[in-house]
Amino acid sequence: MLSEWLSSLPIIAIIGALAVAAVVIGFTGTRLSRIADQLADKTGMGEAIFGALLLGASTSLAGIVTSVTAASQGYAELAASNAIGGIAAQTMFLALGDLAYRRSNLEHAAASMTNLLQGVLLVTLLSLPLLAASSPAWTLWGVHPISVILLSSYILGTAITSKAKDTPMWQPRQTRDTQPDEPEPDEELPALKHLWWRFGLLTLTIAVAGYIVAETGAQLATRTGLGELVVGSLLTSVITSLPELVTTIAAVRQGALTLAVGGIIGGNSFDMLFLAFADVGYREGSIYHAMGQRPIFLIALTMLLTGISIMGLLRRERGGLANIGLEGVLILGCYALGSWMLFYL
Repeated sequence: MLSEWLSSLPIIAIIGALAVAAVVIGFTGTRLSRIADQLADKTGMGEAIFGALLLGASTSLAGIVTSVTAASQGYAELAASNAIGGIAAQTMFLALGDLAYRRSNLEHAAASMTNLLQGVLLVTLLSLPLLAASSPAWTLWGVHPISVILLSSYILGTAITSKAKDTPMWQPRQTRDTQPDEPEPDEELPALKHLWWRFGLLTLTIAVAGYIVAETGAQLATRTGLGELVVGSLLTSVITSLPELVTTIAAVRQGALTLAVGGIIGGNSFDMLFLAFADVGYREGSIYHAMGQRPIFLIALTMLLTGISIMGLLRRERGGLANIGLEGVLILGCYALGSWMLFYL
């Protein structure tokens, strides 16, 4: 078993394995963004829906594997903080993507009904673990009922979002800085079968790298004394979120702005399922009660960052400091302050 082999290695080798996995995840995510943009055009799904569903899910595989593996080994706090910490980090990546887009504020250019609904869905999903943690520790076959509700709410919310794309009751006002989702000509795109094959191979690579991150992260939490919360929220979550960072930056540079924002916000909604899957993997009862109080702080911080993002999509500021906008500055500031509080307090 990988965990037994890693336990026999010196700490420097474990750090090296973690670094290699991070590089693999980052490189794979870069390649994935271009293929996702082409698949969104080829399938007719559009950038927002494809980014929220398939791109968000595929780039999240590393995080899912990390959380479920940690939970199955009894590391409840590591599993939960990796899941929620990844969502917080990925929301912060929106501000970094905004810095990469020099023309105008990213939230202004990529505003869409789909992205707004995904943001509201995420806030709704984030409230469910809070309800579970403050309710009795009921379980059925070791799984808390909130995990089933979490999965069902995601499916229902995604269906509503998909339907709203076809029959929107609200649309952002078009300005000279608005970047519409315009598909590439079909004849300029590779064959659909070839695109899906490459997409699947890259997704599998991310999943394998995520398993390595989980095992090395658990070793670091145990052997360095940093603790599960710090390793999960500030290390493994950021590493497993690297695909979201590189795909966001790459999508912005390719002009696929709706894909960039949809991949983050929609992917964050999918990432909430980490907790449901981790609850299944955690065999000692409800993971919501075993994870402790500190991940609750992470959930509240993530809700704050998501709310600021939604306000940015609604307010649609054009300029701001270095074109990043007030919401981007607030997201970076709140994330930095929250990370400082987690590490030092």
